[in-house]
Amino acid sequence: MLEQEISRLKERIIKLSAVVKEMIDNSVQALIDRNVTLAKKAITELEPRVNQEENAVSEECITVIARYQPEAKSLRMVMMIARMVSDLERMGDSAVNVAESSLFLIDRPPVKPLIDIPRMRDEVIQMLDKSITAFLNEDVDLAYEVLKRDDIVDDYRDQILRELVTYMLSNASLIESSLQLTRIAQNLEKIGDVITNICEEVIYIKEGKVVKHTKHAEEWKNKVEGWLP
Repeated sequence: MLEQEISRLKERIIKLSAVVKEMIDNSVQALIDRNVTLAKKAITELEPRVNQEENAVSEECITVIARYQPEAKSLRMVMMIARMVSDLERMGDSAVNVAESSLFLIDRPPVKPLIDIPRMRDEVIQMLDKSITAFLNEDVDLAYEVLKRDDIVDDYRDQILRELVTYMLSNASLIESSLQLTRIAQNLEKIGDVITNICEEVIYIKEGKVVKHTKHAEEWKNKVEGWLP
């Protein structure tokens, strides 16, 4: 019976991740297509679904623990699912931020061709898909692969911000729109970071290793300063 409950929780994670993936996709595609409907769908329709499901799954995890008092691996799995649903909700929040920035930019002249932001979106979605697969299959190798791919997302973020700093310095009229594009890149990068949490949990569940994917603030500060004249 406990295993059936855990399987049901896993199914809910799969469905929730699909909604979050749609939010990420729509929030960026709204900017690419200048489609207000897509952006508003992410904000007004999909986010409430994610929030509602987070609460429901969290409550169900508590019920499973209270009813079955799982131990060892089963307990770790239920606790991981509870953390995953929280991580997915955080990804949804970041996707909403992207959608809001897209709404701001839709009616304004483009700052630059949209090349790296769509690529960044695609990379993040692939990371999310692979992290869920790693979770379902307890695939440690795939989890490590996703951790490494987060560096690709960081590189896209760096490239986008570096270019936008140049645009803002050369043309003050582009500052407001550039800051919104910066916000999009930073929120996509944040989603990538949250996805790594799932992979770290997979590694812990399977190998008992604590893997922390840390960001170095001083290194980031030096990068930004290096872009300035």
